[in-house]
Amino acid sequence: MAKKTEKPDVKKLTKELLIPRTSGCYQSEEKTFKKADEYCEDYKAFMDASKTERESVETAVAMAEKKGFEPYDPAKKYAAGDKVYVNNRGKSLILAIIGEKGCREGVRIAAAHIDSPRLDLKPHPLYEKDDLALLKTHYYGGIKKYQWTAIPLSMHGVVILKDGTKVDVRMGEKAGEPQFCVTDLLPHLGAEQMGKSLSKAIEGENLNILVGSYPIGEEDDSNGVKLNVMKILHDRFGITEEDFVSADIEFVPAFKAADIGFDKSMVGAYGHDDRVCAYTALTALLKTEKPENTSMVVLADREEVGSDGNTGLNSEFLRYFVADLAQAEGMEPRHVLSRSKCLSADVSAAYDPTYSSVYEAANSCYLNGGVGVMKYTGARGKSGTSEATAEFMAEVRALFEKNGVLWQTGELGKVDVGGGGTVALCIANLNVDVVDVGVPVLSMHSPFEIVSKLDVYMTYRGFKAFFAEKAE
Repeated sequence: MAKKTEKPDVKKLTKELLIPRTSGCYQSEEKTFKKADEYCEDYKAFMDASKTERESVETAVAMAEKKGFEPYDPAKKYAAGDKVYVNNRGKSLILAIIGEKGCREGVRIAAAHIDSPRLDLKPHPLYEKDDLALLKTHYYGGIKKYQWTAIPLSMHGVVILKDGTKVDVRMGEKAGEPQFCVTDLLPHLGAEQMGKSLSKAIEGENLNILVGSYPIGEEDDSNGVKLNVMKILHDRFGITEEDFVSADIEFVPAFKAADIGFDKSMVGAYGHDDRVCAYTALTALLKTEKPENTSMVVLADREEVGSDGNTGLNSEFLRYFVADLAQAEGMEPRHVLSRSKCLSADVSAAYDPTYSSVYEAANSCYLNGGVGVMKYTGARGKSGTSEATAEFMAEVRALFEKNGVLWQTGELGKVDVGGGGTVALCIANLNVDVVDVGVPVLSMHSPFEIVSKLDVYMTYRGFKAFFAEKAE
């Protein structure tokens, strides 16, 4: 007679060998949800105050200075626990805390970007046509153009006058202030438009912002509406039409950050990509005191258009700063960089059941699954991406699990569909170990993106553990 074999303990084996496929909510305690809610109240305030890269830098600097951060002086000697920052042209920022070991074993970097898709003004934007005043725009980053019509917009930015005077511009956010919009066709007249593909239904040159309809002067005066708009701008900000040439003015959604869902489990806002990772990394660093290794947060500009330019991470400002720190400690910058580690803090695409056909379910990030850890982000042959080593992936896994940080893995859609690189590529090119981590987002690159409060909080805790090897 054949010997009877013992039945395996399936439940035990499942727990030991397989990844849990249930929502992270079932793996979290009630107090965690409360902490996530509290954390996201401050996050929503940050988002309302920081709708552009310049505003994000200003807000971050103000937060950092309250925690004792000072502008970095390369001629000054710094000790463990000293807190410094480098403001790069008001559009990107590095904040650092000198570690107990300094740079000897490399530095710890969390790098996010603070630019988001938007509508930028052209150098000669203001015109009048058929008794309406409008502004010509050039969209910035990857947008679905049709999403930017018929929604309220606000104006943000700076104007630099010929004498060098800086004029801050912000209109459309406070109660009682005017807002603006891009018009769209009514359905009754839109048969031809609706017959076009989504990419062609709204042309880039038609993303014109409506800004006025009242004329100034007499009936036979030309450009009366345009002139009236310009007079209002001059009275409010002291600018002339020529000053648009030396201006960085952006039009962004006027929406306030808001709780989403009957259960208030999510946050909707403009610009989660990638200010949600900027905020979580920033607040994690501000909560860190005397880390073992020098730790820093990089808030970069220009990621949505390829990271080029002197405020993007393809520039040298991060490498120069690390070089200054290294040389102050008698080390070669290249040796510091080769021993450094980075969490590339950028959002990932959250699985959307409404559009499930473009996702690969087993390799997608999900709302309430925790911080997303992505070994690579490219598609179609892994193009346009760095790829984390197996060794560094294991290190990050172990760190998060040791500190009770809920995490998951994912890719940006199906192999032949998704893709998109992050700032990871720029930092990996400096010979730094890098892996992409970030918050999963629904409706990414739309004017109103969605994130889970639990994921936001877990991402913060992940960065905290990375800097201090201990999460709150």
